[in-house]
Amino acid sequence: SGRLAGWVGLNVPKDFPNVLPAVEVGWRFDRALWGQGLATEGGRASVQFAWDVVALERLISLIQPDNIASIRVAEKLGMQDAGTTENEENGVVRVFELERPAARAG
Repeated sequence: SGRLAGWVGLNVPKDFPNVLPAVEVGWRFDRALWGQGLATEGGRASVQFAWDVVALERLISLIQPDNIASIRVAEKLGMQDAGTTENEENGVVRVFELERPAARAG
């Protein structure tokens, strides 16, 4: 149809200086496409890109406290609850974080 389905990817959350320095993995999709695994699939690809290409050591996600679906996506990505932060525009948001897995001995 040519309609935008949504987006997923990495971003520096400049609007939340309390969490900086940080890179966020985030997602937003048209409501009609919710529940199809797109955020989880895109989130996993973004996390892998962050580790393999950008060589980041840590990622965060900033999620509205009542956004249960996005909290579930963050959990599926292996992210852990790291508290809250806030700004004037968005109010309080939950912070989820994920650290790069340790290199496997081989």
